[in-house]
Amino acid sequence: MPQLLSSRSRFRPRRLLIGANTERCIYCDGTRITREGKRYKKLETIQLWYCHDCDRVFTPQVVHGKRIPLKVILESLCLYYRGETRQRVAHQIKERFGVRVSLRTLSAWLAEYKSLTTYARLRAPALMRFTPHTLIRSTRLHHKQVYTYRVHQGKLALILAAKQHAAFRPVAAYLTEMATACPHALFQEEHRASQTANAFDLAGVEIVEKHNLAPRIAHLALQAVTHNKRRHDELQRFMLTTDSVTVAVEVPIYLTSADVRHMREHLGFHIPITATHTVTGHIDVLQIRNSRVHILDYKPGAIHERPIAQLMVYALALSRRTGLRLFDFTCAWFDDRHYFEFYPLHVVHKQRSPRRYR
Repeated sequence: MPQLLSSRSRFRPRRLLIGANTERCIYCDGTRITREGKRYKKLETIQLWYCHDCDRVFTPQVVHGKRIPLKVILESLCLYYRGETRQRVAHQIKERFGVRVSLRTLSAWLAEYKSLTTYARLRAPALMRFTPHTLIRSTRLHHKQVYTYRVHQGKLALILAAKQHAAFRPVAAYLTEMATACPHALFQEEHRASQTANAFDLAGVEIVEKHNLAPRIAHLALQAVTHNKRRHDELQRFMLTTDSVTVAVEVPIYLTSADVRHMREHLGFHIPITATHTVTGHIDVLQIRNSRVHILDYKPGAIHERPIAQLMVYALALSRRTGLRLFDFTCAWFDDRHYFEFYPLHVVHKQRSPRRYR
């Protein structure tokens, strides 16, 4: 927090270090990068990097020409879409960062980033049902490590009120149950979905790269992250607050041995998972859109990743916990440039070849 010098003094602006950690060159995607000094601005210090592959000096922040740091801008957007008025947003930004933001400047930011903050159309109806303090429900889970499980109650209520998504109301019931009666003991074991071997048969499974809003949001939000360990949390928080389809992040999920046996014996699914223990995990991003439940996983190097087994455990588990068909789910992984999607039903249920008629 900025220090108050006297009863009549202003807040002293705190200089932010932007780009303190990065993973690759923005020009060639090379990973052989080293620090190359700093660039000092009025309200922030920007870390410079040198790429040994393309011989260029760069900054990880693509948004340029801003007098006020991008982190302050993104935090202002989050506060506004949490339900705060423009006056309250300006007051809280001044208290936290020591930066004065005029209402006109704030309105300009809202207009500039409107294409990425699609929650704008839901903000007014959501605030008719929830206050800014109850709009997002947050729960800290101590499952080997600390997870911040968040549910956007306003967005969830509005999405499920639509006729095309009414069948997904069991998802809301499960999300509430995990906030109040999560079986924490199951998550203390070592069997995690992210460690599951990828033994699923992918023959005939179509993995499609699509244009999606998630990489565009990640490209913006991750520029303001100053520590790599904060990437997941900052991106999840920004997506949950500002987009129109993300209803929960870090959702705890578990798949029991009884669940696996049921799907094998009664549904005929091919599930190459050892049915002797419970597999647990946390869904990075849960969305409801286009008449489907979307399970998303953020992977910094998505083009080199293939987390099929991990996403399949999430989809199978959420199907069992909610009673929804696996047909209703779509799985995807993404980073700030790529988005890959597949249907989990095609992985475990192989369609028979059509009969030939004379």
